Amino acid sequence: MLEDLSIKDFALIDSASVEFGSGFTVLSGETGAGKSLLIGALTFLLGGKAGVEQIRAGAHESVVSGTFYLGKSPAYIRELDENEEPANAFEWLSLHGIEAEDNRVLLRRVIRENGKSGAWIGSTPVTRTDLAEFSSFLIDIHGQHEHQSLMKVSEHRKFLDSYAGLTERVGAFTSLYSELVSKRKILDALNTDDRERSQRIDLLNFAVKEITEAKLKPNEDVELDDEENKLSSFEKLYSDVEQINGVLSGGEGSSVVSALKKLRSVADSATNSDRALQKLGERLDSAFYEISDIADEYKSYAASLVFDPARLAEVQERQTLIYNLKKKYASSVSSPLSEVTAYLEKAQKTLEELDNSSDRKEKLEKEINELGKKVYLEAKSISAARKEAAAKMAAGVVKVLSALGMNGTRFSVNVAEKQGSELTQKCGPYGIDDIEFLISANPGQPLQPLAKIASGGELSRVMLSLKTILCESDTTGESTVGTMIFDEIDTGIGGEVAVSIGSHLKGLAKNRQVLCITHLASIAVYADNQIKIEKAVSDGKTSTHVHEILGEERVSEIARMLSGDADSSQSLEHARAMLSKFGGIN
Repeated sequence: MLEDLSIKDFALIDSASVEFGSGFTVLSGETGAGKSLLIGALTFLLGGKAGVEQIRAGAHESVVSGTFYLGKSPAYIRELDENEEPANAFEWLSLHGIEAEDNRVLLRRVIRENGKSGAWIGSTPVTRTDLAEFSSFLIDIHGQHEHQSLMKVSEHRKFLDSYAGLTERVGAFTSLYSELVSKRKILDALNTDDRERSQRIDLLNFAVKEITEAKLKPNEDVELDDEENKLSSFEKLYSDVEQINGVLSGGEGSSVVSALKKLRSVADSATNSDRALQKLGERLDSAFYEISDIADEYKSYAASLVFDPARLAEVQERQTLIYNLKKKYASSVSSPLSEVTAYLEKAQKTLEELDNSSDRKEKLEKEINELGKKVYLEAKSISAARKEAAAKMAAGVVKVLSALGMNGTRFSVNVAEKQGSELTQKCGPYGIDDIEFLISANPGQPLQPLAKIASGGELSRVMLSLKTILCESDTTGESTVGTMIFDEIDTGIGGEVAVSIGSHLKGLAKNRQVLCITHLASIAVYADNQIKIEKAVSDGKTSTHVHEILGEERVSEIARMLSGDADSSQSLEHARAMLSKFGGIN
């Protein structure tokens, strides 16, 4: 249940804070006052699209927050993994590591002038998708666009499946059907032309033979590059090393080693004269031994240097082989050699699959046959459940429509088996049925598709009927949202029909919170609470104000809704009479 809503700098709303009670609440106000802005702010809070145009002129950001009471915590909250769908708000919060305080959560959302937005559940930042997913457990907003969903035959199945409690089962069936389709595609690929398959095997065999015979070693290309560089620059390398040897250990008395040796002797003499020089003498010793060792290694390296033109030719030939292999089997000639070996492994695996394709095809055909039977049987079982529920659903809709002023209306949920000779033709991702709502609003008229003949007012009442029986069909209460909001439910109606809708909404609000935007007094008088939205101009700026109305202020508002005149004694008297009769207010 929505307990309170705070709005700051949203559209024309400067600042508003509204508390909502349980039961039936009506939102009213003059045309253009901004009644839909309140629903817009709430939709934004619940994860709707955000845009900088929603920020009030002159402000830097819009902020909307609301407190929701989740009801009593279930006796058992399942521990879900990432692949499981939560069944209620408590399971969703548990899955995302968020705790409710006193079974309440605070939702908050911000849109800034730079286009960036943020959302929080409690103190936890969440994505817009997360917010929308979670809020779907809290509120069901029914607006004019939802009337239009009745015009889409594809949506009719969703209503029936929801009523029949088949939504999750159909979801599992969709996964099963997708698996069947996927296996069929694999089989089709295996059944490609034998000539094409044979050519592919030849190409892969050639590649495997060529790469295998090369007997490649890990990082061989890098090692060969280093060796080729050494062999091809032998003369320069030899000259450099000889020059180093000359400096380090050349002629007696002119080399670094000889100089250090002489310095050691002098340093020892200096240390005998002053013990403070001992550490410097020791460092000079270390330098002498280190340089002497380096000189010896350079001599040894020079002695090992041998120019081998035959080896250079071998290395260059091997480099050419690896270059050609990379050109054929790697993404580029500069790629690591591991790409060639990876191609070899993949080619060997593909060859194994192609060689065993007959066995695999036989196994796959068996799997498809068994899966096809499973899909068909489940589709038939779902269809039977739909047909059983369809009759009950139709009867429930007719009962509610009668209470909403559509006496004599016939309503039918037509469940027909898809046409086709093949399983994949007769079955779709949602089963074997084509589902469509049919209606006859006038006695003596045949049933016809709802999408073709219903008026706006009739669509509103059919949708209200569907919403009502969907709520009634949920015996556990776990999947039903705690708050239902109706925007423009009074489209195309008036008079006695409006009275019946008001009465119906009040009855619907006995078990859940119902909010309704309306311009009809006949609906408003049934409300347990009434909130007024007003537009005002101050200092040349237009703003919208929201507040609850009680007592005489409510009487005055009902009078305005009745006749457009909130001060007429007749209107006021009529308003008091209606509130007393339908709202139980004296």
